[in-house]
Amino acid sequence: MFELSFIWAGIIAFAVLVYVILDGFDLGVGILFPTARTERERATMMNSIAPIWDGNETWLVLGGGGLLAVFPLAYAIVMPALYMPIILMLLALIFRGVAFEYRWRGERWKHIWDHAFFGGSIVAAFMQGIALGALVQGIDVEGRAYSGAWWDWLSAFSLLTGMAVVVGYTLLGACWLNLKTEGALQERMRRYARPLGFATLGFIGIASLLTPFQDVEYFHRWFEVPGVMFSVIVPAALLVCAYALFTGLRDGKELLPFMAALGLFVLCFIGIGISFYPNIVPPSLTIVEAAAPDSSLKFALVGTVVLVPLILIYTAYAYWVFRGKVDPDEGYH
Repeated sequence: MFELSFIWAGIIAFAVLVYVILDGFDLGVGILFPTARTERERATMMNSIAPIWDGNETWLVLGGGGLLAVFPLAYAIVMPALYMPIILMLLALIFRGVAFEYRWRGERWKHIWDHAFFGGSIVAAFMQGIALGALVQGIDVEGRAYSGAWWDWLSAFSLLTGMAVVVGYTLLGACWLNLKTEGALQERMRRYARPLGFATLGFIGIASLLTPFQDVEYFHRWFEVPGVMFSVIVPAALLVCAYALFTGLRDGKELLPFMAALGLFVLCFIGIGISFYPNIVPPSLTIVEAAAPDSSLKFALVGTVVLVPLILIYTAYAYWVFRGKVDPDEGYH
C-alpha cells in the first residue's frame, strides 16, 4: 500500500507541473507583448489567452494550498526562505490580472496597462525561476525551522534559473501564438521561436550540469546505479523534443512545436523530481517527515479526488471551446 504522504506529494507535483505548462505559455505571451507592432496584434495576443489565463492559475492555488494543508512543516520552512520571490511573484500576477481587465476600458491608460501586462509577466516568470533555483540549491533547516539568512534565495544559480524560466516561458508563448494566430504575427512568432528554442536548451544544459554540484545527494542520484540510467534517458528524451520543436518550426507546423516545447518543461520537471526524491525540501526534509497526520491526509484526499477531476474537465472543456485561431475582430473561428 502506498504511503498517503507520497500520494499527496504526487498530487501536488502534478498541480505544480500543470500550472507551469499552462500558465507558462500565457506568461510567455505577456513577455512577448512589446514585440507587437500594431494595436490589432496586441489585441490578438491578449485575446489568444483571455478565455483561459485565470483558469490556468487555479493550479497554482491548488499546489500552494495543498502544500499548506498536507505538508505544513514544508510550507512553514519554504515560505520564510522564499518570502521575497514569492511575494514579488504574487504582486506581479496581480498587476498582470488587473491589466487584463482594465486595458479595454479606455484609451487614456491603455499604455500603462500594456506595460503592467508585460512587467507583471516577466517579473512573475523571473521570480518563479529564482524560487526554483533557491529550492534546488537547498534550504537550511535546524530544529524543524528555517535557519538560513534573509537573502539566501539570491545566488548566481538562482539568477541563472530565473533567466532560464523567463526564456523558456517566452518560447512557450511564441509556440502558442504560432498555434493560435495567422499572418505576419504568426510568422514572426515562428521566427522568434527558433533562437528561443536554442537559448532554452542552452539554459537547460547549463542548469543540468550545475545541479548535481549543488548537493552531494544530487550527484549520487544521477551518477550512481540505478539513477545513472536517468542520466541517459532524460537527455535522450530532451533531444527528441528538441528535434520535434525545430523540425516542426521548419516545416510550418503549428501544434507540434507547442507540444515539443511543453515536453521540454515536463522533462525538466521530471529531472527536478529525480534530484529531490524522497525529499520535499532539499537537502534534508523528507516527504514523510513533512506530512500532516494520516487522518488529515485522508480527510483532504476525499475532497481532492472529487475536485481535481472536475478542474481537469472544465479546463479541457475551456480549451476545446476556444480551440482554433483567434481574430481580434471576430474572436475564435
